[in-house]
Amino acid sequence: MEKIKSITILKQIFKNIVKRKLLEIIKNNKKIKNRLNINVNNYKDYSEKYSQIEIELKIIKDKYGKFINISKKENESFFHIYLNNNDKEVKKYDINEKDKINKLKIIIDHQINSFQGLFKNCKCIESIFFKKFFRKNIINISEMFYGNSLLKEIDFTNFKTDNIIDMSEMFYECNSIQKLNLDNFVTDNVENMSCMFVNCYSLEELNINNLKTNNVKDMSRMFYGCKSLKKIILSSFNTENAQNMSYMFYGCSSLENLNLNNFKTNNVKEMNDMFDGCSLLKKLDISNFNVSKETNMSLILSGCNSLEEIYISKRIYDNANILDNFFEGLDSKNKEKILFIVKNNY
Repeated sequence: MEKIKSITILKQIFKNIVKRKLLEIIKNNKKIKNRLNINVNNYKDYSEKYSQIEIELKIIKDKYGKFINISKKENESFFHIYLNNNDKEVKKYDINEKDKINKLKIIIDHQINSFQGLFKNCKCIESIFFKKFFRKNIINISEMFYGNSLLKEIDFTNFKTDNIIDMSEMFYECNSIQKLNLDNFVTDNVENMSCMFVNCYSLEELNINNLKTNNVKDMSRMFYGCKSLKKIILSSFNTENAQNMSYMFYGCSSLENLNLNNFKTNNVKEMNDMFDGCSLLKKLDISNFNVSKETNMSLILSGCNSLEEIYISKRIYDNANILDNFFEGLDSKNKEKILFIVKNNY
């Protein structure tokens, strides 16, 4: 190393180092490290090529098909698959009737920068356990579990979302999951949560009170079709930048109460069908909704035939055009029974 004169060449060589042993040698050799004049800690991701993300899957007996969607370059694969407890890597991404598999280990290296559709339409998975998951370059997890209709459990204990921008359609039609714990989700950078839980028919419990939504612009169809959800706590939601809330709670037919006191709608342009089909909803306070005459509020209460009380702003109540759109689709007999509480919030 001492005979090499070009520091530029040394740096280029170092940037391409991905083997742990060689990196450790450099870390522990002060002379080499000083000559390179590089902070080796910046290359942690390179040294842990395979160890940053590790996923364990349990497979449903007698169900066949693909278990992961892969990205390939010519003659290269960045997904490393191990069957059962075998340490031998296999080049296999689907299961057939000849396979005797109950558990899979998947290790993903640093080359992958998006997990969009990672398990999309994989219908042979029973549970997913993220043993290790942190990668700064992963910003998209949209459609990640899309169509996993037989998936019953996801363990997100080690799942890191600090840099994620897009979560749209993440759990789309995961209709066997009854409970999701997203306690450790960090969503400060997320901009898109549209269709996130669409048609999660069996979902009874959803803890999303920790989700930060200050940068989310699209919340449309977020809980669309979650017909078993009885309670959603949204007290942490910041909706100041939201532009689309259409169909947000469409078909949430088990909801009896919904607290939206902290919702700000100054920038929302699409609000149509927002509560359409919430047939058990008895009380709704949207008195802090700030809307303009350009805001689409058509069919917002369609099918909300159990409503007994609705808190509404004076601005909406006094505007005939907005009010007509507001009550479009609401049964006339039920409309007469509703107690309107008008608040002068603006």
